[in-house]
Formats: sequence, C-alpha cells, structure tokens
Amino acid sequence: MPSNILVPEVGESIVDARVAKWLRKEGDAVAAGDPLVELETDKIDVEVSAPHAGVLSRIDRRDGDDVKVGEVLGILDESAKSAATPSVRPPEVDAPKGEAARATKATPTARKAAAANEVDLASVRGSGDGGRVMRRDVEEAAGAGTAAPPAAQPEKAKPVPPVAEDRRRPEGDRSEERVRMSKRRATIARRLVEAQSTAAMLTTFNEVDMTAVMALRERHKQAFKDRHGVGLGIASFFVKASIGALRGFPRINAEIQGDEMVLKHYYDIGVAVGASEGLVVPVLRDADRMTFAEIEKQIREFARRAEDGTLSLADLKGGTFTITNGGVFGSLLSTPILNPPQVGILGLHKIQDRPVAVNGQVAVRPMMYVALTYDHRIVDGAEAVRFLVRVKELVEDPGALLLD
Repeated sequence: MPSNILVPEVGESIVDARVAKWLRKEGDAVAAGDPLVELETDKIDVEVSAPHAGVLSRIDRRDGDDVKVGEVLGILDESAKSAATPSVRPPEVDAPKGEAARATKATPTARKAAAANEVDLASVRGSGDGGRVMRRDVEEAAGAGTAAPPAAQPEKAKPVPPVAEDRRRPEGDRSEERVRMSKRRATIARRLVEAQSTAAMLTTFNEVDMTAVMALRERHKQAFKDRHGVGLGIASFFVKASIGALRGFPRINAEIQGDEMVLKHYYDIGVAVGASEGLVVPVLRDADRMTFAEIEKQIREFARRAEDGTLSLADLKGGTFTITNGGVFGSLLSTPILNPPQVGILGLHKIQDRPVAVNGQVAVRPMMYVALTYDHRIVDGAEAVRFLVRVKELVEDPGALLLD
C-alpha cells in the first residue's frame, strides 16, 4: 500500500526546509529506517528515513526545492517490499565514490567531503557517536591517501623545458558566478536585517588588561589540562564575568514582549561559533552553575559539532545573552549585532600588546577591546557602560570571579 513520505516536524521554530539531496532514486528498494533524503533547515540538517520497507515509487520534490513541514516529498510503496534489497544502495545513485552499503553512518558534511575527495566512506573509521563518520575522519583519510606511494612510472620521457605560466586574465574576461544561498545563510541574512530594523541598537566599548588572566592560565594550564582533559581558554573567564555583571544589571538579561520586559533569573549564555555552513549560536544552559572546566569542554564540543553538522535543535534554542569572539579571526574591534530576542551581546577581540599607562608609568600589556551592543529600548546607556565596566573589573581580577 502506498504511503506518503512527509517533511517531519523538527522543532517549534522550524516551519520549512530545503531538499538538500535524495539518497535514493525512484524504483529503489529500501528497508525500514533506511535514509531516503537529506533536508537542510536554517539550524540543522535532517535525514528522513523510510517508515517501513518498500520501494520508492515516486519523488515529488527534487533537490533544491523549498518545502514546508507536513508536505509530501515522495511515495513509498509497501506492496513492492518483497523485491527489496534494503541493505544495498545501488551504485548508480549519486553517492561518494565506493559507497555501496548504506549501513555506513556519516554526517551530511562527511558525505560532501567524501564526494569532493573521492574517499570511500565504507573504508573510513568513524569517530562520532556509534561509529558515525565525521568530516574530520574523511579529511584525515583523504590526507593519508595522498601519501600513498606512486604507481610504477612508464619509461622516462625526454625533459621538456619549463614554460612560464601565463597568469594574466584573458582579455575581456569579467566572468561572474551565481550561487544560491544555503537555507542557514539565508536565515542569518534575514535575522540580521530584522535585528537592525526592529531594535534600537547601540554599542559601547571598553578595553581589558588581560595580564592577570594570562598569568593565571600560564601558572595552571598544565595542571588544569591534566585534571580536566581540556585547555583553560579565555572564554570561560568572560562567561563567568558576564554572568556576574548580568546579576547586577538584570535588564541586559531580558527580552521585550509587546509592552512588557521579561526579566530572566537564569543564565543561558549563547556562544557564537563559526562553521563552514555559517554562524551558529549554541547555548550553555544554566551557565552560572557550570565550572570553568565544564564551560571549556562544552564550548569545544559545540565547535566540533558545528563543523560536523551534528548540533541538535535543543543545542540552539533559547539563550538569554550572547558572547561572540571575533578575536579568533584576528578582529581588533567590531560592533556585534544583537541575537533577537536578546537585548545584549558581548563582543571579544584579539589580544594585542599595547603601551598603556600603569601607575604613572608606560608599560606594555596584553590588551583586548570589548564591545557591548544593547537594545536601547530597555537598556539605558549608563547601565550598559557600567555593565561593561563590571565585566572589565572581574576579568582583570579573576580571583573576584570566585567570590562573585
């Protein structure tokens, strides 16, 4: 009996998706649970699996089509399941080179990397949950493959004098390329414009002397890593300092709903993470209850999963305040854009040695510019400035973080 393959409900805030790639073609036999198609949403990528064994008799929405939750993607004919060979993926399907068995579990980004590098997924050892092949596994396998000894060479040809490569652009060449934005990139673009058109954004700046933090990290970095298995970065200091400052200025940890302010007495701190598919902001839940080690571990795990494409919707939902660090890319100063419906975002930047006045003397110190963008509709300028000063005080005296 034929049954519809539907766009599943992924989460409350996701109402549409894009068909990224069909993993099967019309006429293919599948088993219950076999992945049929990959969908791309603005937050996560989703695989739609066969609800039962049968034959994919019809594909209604093709690669690149935009679809909504509940729409029909295709038809699965259960009456033809007797002819199914579910464990084998037909080799003529557009799959990464050498991939025949669909039993190989891999993330969408891993499959793309495998196709680009002509790597056989079945031969790659997965490091993800349950042996799932991740993008880094494919890249490591591709790197190892390039080191293989060359095949026997035919008889040497006579040397040919080298010819200088002509790097000049052909006369009159003014070519352009039109590339469709991914679902995530399009959503990022829309939300950034919405943030600037709906919030009264203003940014205030300060600078932080990182001497004490750098010295503390140097003294304890090895012991910290030996004990917790992770390095002590600067992110955890700013998460803790932000929470300390938010306690004193609760309207920066709020949101606007109609003509009301919703003051939140919990601290879910979003941490902006850059990935190849675009910026995402996973959330540290109840960050005020986390230790330095727990914060560092979670941020590194978020970064890994963002690149692998394995962040879940739950990782990205909510958030009361956001921290973004452009310094990891070399940014010295910037004005971050709010992450609605939040009313505050803290921007960190590159640590750079600069001459500063210390006790009447000029000294070279590791300095960082910090920026707070806030929604002026409910946060006053003086309040924002004092918040940033409090962050500065806590970071410059990291021992105070333990007392706050």
